[in-house]
Amino acid sequence: MRFVLDTLGKTTLNLVLITLLVTPVRQLTGLTHLIRLRRMLGLFAFSYALLHFSIYVGPFQGLSWHAIVQDIAKRPYITIGFAALLMLVPLAITSTNRMMRRLGRRWQMLHRLIYLIAALGVLHFWKMLKLANREPLIYVCILAVLLGWRVWWRLRPAATSRSAVPKAPETV
Repeated sequence: MRFVLDTLGKTTLNLVLITLLVTPVRQLTGLTHLIRLRRMLGLFAFSYALLHFSIYVGPFQGLSWHAIVQDIAKRPYITIGFAALLMLVPLAITSTNRMMRRLGRRWQMLHRLIYLIAALGVLHFWKMLKLANREPLIYVCILAVLLGWRVWWRLRPAATSRSAVPKAPETV
């Protein structure tokens, strides 16, 4: 059962990072249709996070809400993971076209929570392993590159369009 819990958790984290990867790939390649995949990937990440939590609540805690609350309060990595799951809920609920229209610009502000959720997911994974494993460092590096790309993309010279794909310099 531990294998299932760990696999679901790692798959969730991978899906969150892949979701964050869609924008840089779209910006680099100009493949605008990739944006349609982002919502689906985010909803898959939410589904896997719910499955991960369900395995923890069921087989690991025997549906004892008292034990679950104690565990969340006692173990920081569980608190962090639970916080990330709670933040995913409004993102999943507001992922429909109707909610996007209804929330307008607030929708984009809300969905920027994904950056914090990704960081919490990496931290949850790292603290769960009690720093005994270097695998979380790979996730830290991937997240740093993905977030660094976004910062660079926003701060790059204004001479290039924000939506344009970077072009190779012309040779004479």
